[in-house]
Amino acid sequence: MFLHLKNILTQDEVQSARTLLDAQDAPWVDGRTSAGGQAVAHKRNEQLAQDSAQSHELRALVLAALQRDALFFSAALPKKIFNPLFTRYSGSSNFYGDHVDGAVLRSRSPDQWVRSDISCTLYLTDPEEYDGGELRIQEAHSERQVKLPAGDLVLYPSSTVHQVAPVTRGTRLASFFWIESMVRSTEQRLLLWNMDMDLLKLRSRFGSNESSDPAVVGLTGTYHNLLRMWADA
Repeated sequence: MFLHLKNILTQDEVQSARTLLDAQDAPWVDGRTSAGGQAVAHKRNEQLAQDSAQSHELRALVLAALQRDALFFSAALPKKIFNPLFTRYSGSSNFYGDHVDGAVLRSRSPDQWVRSDISCTLYLTDPEEYDGGELRIQEAHSERQVKLPAGDLVLYPSSTVHQVAPVTRGTRLASFFWIESMVRSTEQRLLLWNMDMDLLKLRSRFGSNESSDPAVVGLTGTYHNLLRMWADA
């Protein structure tokens, strides 16, 4: 299940994040500090120190944006969200080779274990600001390359092999985090997402009369009954 959600952050929020990340005193550290044993040999980037004041402020900004976005909730059905991290690719710290994210990860804020069902990248720089830096996700018979506008979010299964291609010009800034979903199965989440999107189309078509249409009421009930059956809340 691969999804691109637009405008998770407003442009004002992107600018606020950039001000903190671009500051001279921003505490960047070696990104390998958060990598697992397999991934550490393939990772050359920088991360904002997790315990810094800047990280605390930026985490709050990102989490508030996620909480207000209905499409994000429908897509991820989040049970737990790993505390958002912030990364920089530039200069000699400019790539992250092929890897698979760890299955269970320790989040610091709040302090909890999070099963990684969904991996997320929230872009904080626009594509024209840097060359390279594509997120490359291996699929069954192809490779998907992702490079999104600042403020947009990509969600994809944490079980996939993926990489960040070398940045050859400029700087790539992003937030990344993982989600433990109430619905573990990718296929079940995709079915629920598609049903929810079709319901939105039906409600738009019927307007104020949608609540009295038996088909819409019935499909809404089916959606919630499936979610009730599959969710581990």
